[in-house]
This record gives sequence, C-alpha cells and structure tokens, in this order.
Amino acid sequence: SWYASNIGVLLLNKFLLSNYGFKYPIFLTLCHMMACSLLSYIAIEWLKIAPMQRVKSRLQMMKISALGFIFCLSVVGGNISLRYLPVSFNQAVGATTPFFTAVFAVVMTSKREGWITYVTLMPVIAGVIIASGGEPLFHLFGFMMCIGATAARALKSVLQGLLLSSEGEKLNSMNLLMYMAPVAVMVLFPAALYMEKGVVGITIALARDDWKFLIYLLFNSALAYFVNLANFLVTKHTSPLTLQVLGNAKGAVAVVISILIFKNPVSITGMLGYSLTVAGVILYTEAKKRS
Repeated sequence: SWYASNIGVLLLNKFLLSNYGFKYPIFLTLCHMMACSLLSYIAIEWLKIAPMQRVKSRLQMMKISALGFIFCLSVVGGNISLRYLPVSFNQAVGATTPFFTAVFAVVMTSKREGWITYVTLMPVIAGVIIASGGEPLFHLFGFMMCIGATAARALKSVLQGLLLSSEGEKLNSMNLLMYMAPVAVMVLFPAALYMEKGVVGITIALARDDWKFLIYLLFNSALAYFVNLANFLVTKHTSPLTLQVLGNAKGAVAVVISILIFKNPVSITGMLGYSLTVAGVILYTEAKKRS
C-alpha cells in the first residue's frame, strides 16, 4: 500500500500536469490538501485510526500553521517541477533530502552528526550533479523548483522537531496533517485564484467535456491523503528506520516505472548519477543508524 500510494500519486501528478495538459500545479495541490483535510478528520474522528489530539494553545496553533505553510511550499514546488522534469530526474533531486536536513539541523539546532555521516552525503550531492549533466530533458526552472521543494521538505522535518518538541505539544503525523491541511487550503486557494487565472472555470469545463478527468483528479487527491496514511501506518507498525529504507528503494522503483510508462529518454550518465545518489542515501541511513 505504501509503495502503491507513493508511486501512484507521483505518476498521476506527472500525467495530469505534463501529459494530460492540466497546467495548474497550485490548484492540483489545493485539491490534495482539501482531500487531506476531509479524509484525515474522518480517519481520526470516525474511524479511530489514530487517537484525537487537541491543540492546547494559540501558540501551538501558530507553530502548526508555520509548518503547514512550509509543507504547502514543498508540495507546490514538487508539483511545479513535474511540469518541466521527468519523474526519474525529479526523484534523483528529491533523494538529496538528507543533505538539506543535515544542513538545517546544524544551522537551526547546532546538532552535529559524526564525520562519517557527513562523508556519506558527498555521493548524494555528486550523484545529482552527474545526473543533471546527463539529463536529456533538463529544465533550469523545473530543477530550481525541485531543489526548493526538497529543501522545504527538509526544513519542515527539522522545524517539526524544534517547534513541537515538548511532551505537551507533540502530535502524531495524522493529527498534524489534520491541522496543517486546512492551513494549506487557506494559503493555496487565493494563490490559485490569483496566479492561475480562471482555473476553477477551466477545471469545471474539463470535467464536463471529459468525465475521466474528474475521476483522475478525485482519485489523485484521495491518493495524496493515502500517502500520508500509509506513512503513518508503516511507522506505527514497524519503525521510522523501516520507512527510511523503504524510501531509499522507492525512488529507484519509481524511476523504472516512470521510464516504462512515459518513455522519457534516459542517458547512461543520468542513470549513473542517480545510482550514486541512491547509494549515498543508503550509506547515510546506515551511518545514522550506527551513530
């Protein structure tokens, strides 16, 4: 379920934004967040998948809102990059998340890892540089958006530990999503209306002309929620480390499937760079586990 939802939402995003021609990544992210708001409430309040945790103060809500805004930037940036970059290269850049997490951890918390941990990040960065040079469909703006989304994802994880670190403020990932998603909706709705002129009317017209588009959009939005649900359940029933290991392999699986489906050209240099990045992430995970 974890693999299917993660890879499925990635490929469907690419299909809608690039192949299908629905060039509205902010509105697509808005649909994702609306689904997350509704479905996370149903899962917690009605289905009791996770215990309900209440927000205890205005300050805690402000911290959650800040995380929601950064979360929103990471998803929008990732969706924008899929308009310009193939999934294979998008995943190569996304694999550098540990590098940005390590940098933000040092800058914001002064938390330092062992020197071996930092050495393992070198092939992660070197791999992306090699993959960039060997990518036939390289697009500078798409690359910048992808880097921005990856950095925002890392910043959110560091801030989450920093802002919600006390026992009274800790929230599990499902409750955090339930409170963050409406914040993201409030940010994205005016942004979509202003930056993607007429997107609501265009979406309604597309749904009327082609009922399959509406099915794709609804399924894609629901799948975006199930990614978070699967993340929570895997962590709950195994461990955070298992999720990291699954993530290492997920990128490689997503690359192979995307190449088979979208048939985007891939150079040997690009694959070499991506393989080096994945190897670096695996080494990084091992170094963190030992330290």
